[in-house]
Amino acid sequence: MPELREECGVFGVFHGRKSHVAEDCYYGLSALQHRGQESCGIAVNEDGLFRLHTDAGLVSEVMTPRVLELLGQGDMAIGHVRYGTDATSRRSNLQPIVVDHRKGRMALANNGSLVNYSELRTSFENQGFIFHTTGDAEIISCVITRERLTAESTEEAVARAMPYLKGSYTLVIMSPQKLIAVRGPMGVRPLCYGRLADGGYAVASESCALDAVGAELVRDVRPGEIIVFDRGGVRTMGAVSETGKKSICVFEYIYFARPDSVLDGVSVHQARARAGEILAKLHPVEADIVVGVPDSGIDGAMGYARQSGTPYGLGFVKNRYIGRTFIAPGSGVRRSAVHIKLNPVASVVRGKRVVLVDDSIVRGTTSGKIVRLLREAGALQVHMRVTSPPFLHPCYYGTDIKSRDDLIACKYSIDEIRSIIGADSLGYLSLEGARSMAAPIPPCDFCTSCFDGQYPTEIPASTERDRYARRLVRVGEETA
Repeated sequence: MPELREECGVFGVFHGRKSHVAEDCYYGLSALQHRGQESCGIAVNEDGLFRLHTDAGLVSEVMTPRVLELLGQGDMAIGHVRYGTDATSRRSNLQPIVVDHRKGRMALANNGSLVNYSELRTSFENQGFIFHTTGDAEIISCVITRERLTAESTEEAVARAMPYLKGSYTLVIMSPQKLIAVRGPMGVRPLCYGRLADGGYAVASESCALDAVGAELVRDVRPGEIIVFDRGGVRTMGAVSETGKKSICVFEYIYFARPDSVLDGVSVHQARARAGEILAKLHPVEADIVVGVPDSGIDGAMGYARQSGTPYGLGFVKNRYIGRTFIAPGSGVRRSAVHIKLNPVASVVRGKRVVLVDDSIVRGTTSGKIVRLLREAGALQVHMRVTSPPFLHPCYYGTDIKSRDDLIACKYSIDEIRSIIGADSLGYLSLEGARSMAAPIPPCDFCTSCFDGQYPTEIPASTERDRYARRLVRVGEETA
């Protein structure tokens, strides 16, 4: 249960005939809600007429029955759920975005983060471009529409644009006639597609969203690949990165993705359980029970228990009804937000030596509170095991870790961290374990830069994208 957030999730659906595509997006985005809880949006295409709705809030809050009715039926649709990774969460940054250009119209949704955002924006501004957002989606749309002026098709324009886009991105793009799925050449963020029972297609950040709409997983979109869905069927423009290096984000398997998803052919649940098994070999301890921190620590706890022979138990109950709109109690009731979201099962941990498995320790504040909850519930010992290596470096590819100042492992030794969080012992997954947890994907195909500082791209000269937002303050606009 780390104190970090991933940027977003994307979804697209193509039927090629009038259908309830907005409802398909609703169910797909609901399955991707864990990837973004600040805002969401859906764009519907009905024979070239685009209808768009975006707003702050959860999918169930924003996409009401009335909104879905207004979005109506269409040939295809794309959707987006978002966390903001810059300093502001502006309504202007909501996705999908719709742009009109000389050759037509395009809707676009993106998951990822460009390391050359400032460079591209400065270049466009020097040419007289005016920007209305601080998000990558607008920059990407500018590059694509520039190339579209001379390209024969939208997909050709996308292919021409890709060499200019440095960093991580996965795109779902909608033109009047086509749905296009794009995965960046490094493959940092996941993307897959499936076939619907009626012959249509769905594209999603994770396979769990395909399950939500009854689509059968066909395969993952390959790094650098462009896939086009239209009335003629499915076409691919091949993988741009065949000669390049893949850099799949290992933290997708550790934390971001849902355990019922399959990413690049590997079950997320099995990868996390394997990490727990590796942990048990690296950091054994005499204990009575193994518990996991919901949700992403549970699979690792199961693996640890299986490998160690220590019984697995339900250590915590998670309150799933505490969302982003939760109002903290006043000064008269000083209850921990962690305690409100997680409550230990005292009958399970009382009088026990407990192995506590979580996916990561980022800043350390949450881990300390969880350890304290177990002790207050009567645990005799708490041995913390973490299914990731220590975070030592910022991430520039879609995670809100922008500075080493935010990382507890940059300031303290492992034993000092153990003391700070109040655990009896502390053990992390090794870097080798992180790279091997998602076998058979080769270890060299993973980005582990947040652990080892080996970045697959040049580090951006500037990461303070919020400086663009400071130019204008919208009175009454909420920020997170």
